[in-house]
Amino acid sequence: MTPVSRVELIVGLDYPRWFSLQRLVRRTIRRLLTGEEICNGNRETWGNAFGCDSIIRWHFQTWRAKREQMRTWARDPEAPRTLLFGSPAKLGAWIDAGAGITRPR
Repeated sequence: MTPVSRVELIVGLDYPRWFSLQRLVRRTIRRLLTGEEICNGNRETWGNAFGCDSIIRWHFQTWRAKREQMRTWARDPEAPRTLLFGSPAKLGAWIDAGAGITRPR
C-alpha cells in the first residue's frame, strides 16, 4: 500500500514556476540576511543556499515532475480527489469558504 492510496484529498499548489521560484528566493535571502532558524537549529548559509545541494537548484530539478504528478492525480479517476490551485488567491478563497470540509454532527 502506498501513502497516496491512504489519502482522501490531495491539495496541490499548482503555481507557475516564476511564482514559486520568487517566493523561494525571497525566503532564502531573508533567512541568509536575518539568520532565521530553518528547523532543528539549522540556519541558511551562502554555501547551502547556492551550492550543489541548494534548495534553489532542487527547485529547478524537481518542479516540472512534481507539477506533472499533481496533474496526473487530478486526471486519474482512480486517484484520491485532487484539487489544484493556480494562485494563492484561489487557495485562500477555498479555505475561506470552509475548504470543502464537512464536520460530523
